Amino acid sequence: MFVIQYRTIFVSISAVLILGSVIALGVWGLKPAIDFTGGSLIEVSQGDASKEDITAVVEEIITETVALRSTDDGFIIRTKELAPDVVAEVETAITNISESTSVLRVSTIGPSLGDELFTKALIALLLVALGIIIFIAIAFWKVSKPVSSWVYGLVTLGTLAHDVLIPAGVFALLGAFAGLEVDALFVVALLTVLGYSVNDTIVVFDRVRENLKVNRENEKDEPFENVVGRSLTQTYTRSINTSLTTIVVLLALFFFGGSATEDFALVLIIGVAAGAYSSIFFASPLLVMISHLGSKTNADTKKKTQ
Repeated sequence: MFVIQYRTIFVSISAVLILGSVIALGVWGLKPAIDFTGGSLIEVSQGDASKEDITAVVEEIITETVALRSTDDGFIIRTKELAPDVVAEVETAITNISESTSVLRVSTIGPSLGDELFTKALIALLLVALGIIIFIAIAFWKVSKPVSSWVYGLVTLGTLAHDVLIPAGVFALLGAFAGLEVDALFVVALLTVLGYSVNDTIVVFDRVRENLKVNRENEKDEPFENVVGRSLTQTYTRSINTSLTTIVVLLALFFFGGSATEDFALVLIIGVAAGAYSSIFFASPLLVMISHLGSKTNADTKKKTQ
């Protein structure tokens, strides 16, 4: 019950986090990788060569901005879209640095394909969010008192925004100060966070629905905030244990999974942590606050009609 009792504090914390994320996204924005902007990617096995040697050789050929990112045994070079002859020249120059230095792969994505991928990623996120809201509205349509079924969907939408904006805001900061880019895996991670987040929230809301149903069958008049508080108490252990075990696995993936999955795991860690917080400290308190707002509005309406 302490979560419902101090709901204003917990909802305010979420509001600050959301506001900070929106500001970070507005000021710096996300730094798109070549998946979205188009460009060339060259993965190099370092061997005996140093980062400085590889950078110097590449920058002699490519005058535009070159971004190097470390991998387990070398670097990934990201730059604008390169012509085939320029790519061949870069490969030759790199392999000439040292006998142990080699080019592992070269990938090129055109700007049109990058724009198409960005559009499809945005559509995927919107469709998932819309599908979740529709599902919740249908699942809770019989629960119309003391709050309408659509309110559950609205609160869930706010929770989803909370859980997506926070990792996006963190990556906006990392992109501005650490050069971290977002690629297709970032979108996949956000979609995963959406599914995980709604699952946690639905568990609590479903328990609220069941408790309301039991009260109605037993003709028990219990304040809505008590019902929500009791439902939270019944689901604390499940929510916390599930989130902790998931985060432990993701931490293992982040530290030992290699550079290819590092950013993916980081998005999931932030998103799962945000989802664990929102399902307990944001969604349910917000539901109670909206119910109180509706009750106050109804009371004011009755006074005016008398």
